[in-house]
Amino acid sequence: MLDFDFDPQMPAWAKRLAVFDLETTGLDLNTSRIVTACVAVINQNGETESVSEWLVNPGIEIPEAASRVHGVTTEVAREKGAEPASSVREIVELLRSLNLEMPLVAFNASYDFSILRSEALRYSLEPLDPKPVIDPLVIDRKLERYRSGKKNLATLTAIYKVELSDAHNSTADAVAAGQLAQRMAAKYPELDIDLGELHDLQARWADEWQLSMQEFLKKQNRPDFRAELGWPIKN
Repeated sequence: MLDFDFDPQMPAWAKRLAVFDLETTGLDLNTSRIVTACVAVINQNGETESVSEWLVNPGIEIPEAASRVHGVTTEVAREKGAEPASSVREIVELLRSLNLEMPLVAFNASYDFSILRSEALRYSLEPLDPKPVIDPLVIDRKLERYRSGKKNLATLTAIYKVELSDAHNSTADAVAAGQLAQRMAAKYPELDIDLGELHDLQARWADEWQLSMQEFLKKQNRPDFRAELGWPIKN
């Protein structure tokens, strides 16, 4: 059992969450393929009620740089991985079903959901239209905008005192993201609002951050950065 101090003042939406994470072949949202995935449900104490995991044969070579991150090589994926089209179908269908009952949580959601959409289209499947979504990265960037330092999952879990025992493992990252969302929900009263409104606010905050980063880097003589709008799926 996790040592997770449940706050009875936590918003109702945070008391049961579906959490989601992918590890992939790369960073490109259109061409990267799923290698591992996790969809889990956590309760109000941050404990898992159910966990579904996938190891997928992406059908392409897994770059060495990606394998160093998540630990899955091309050889392992070919030998033990499931067929990609059926895996993507299962992931999409489970997320769609859970999203009817609860929000979906993903850290840097536009990465995971954009890749999932590209994969669904690749295999002629109906893409997921995720809503409501909770993204701890978007929330922290907005509500703690003046805090210096990196804002990755490892850094934020340390700040919010959430255990992350195996970074870049899909299940560990997914569960940590959900617990991070619960910590934030208990800390920030402004998150205790209607889920649809909170979803729409995050979409606006994500675009605002992209545009502000573009402007900042332009002033730093780094005009190569281009704002990528759209959340939880990039346009």
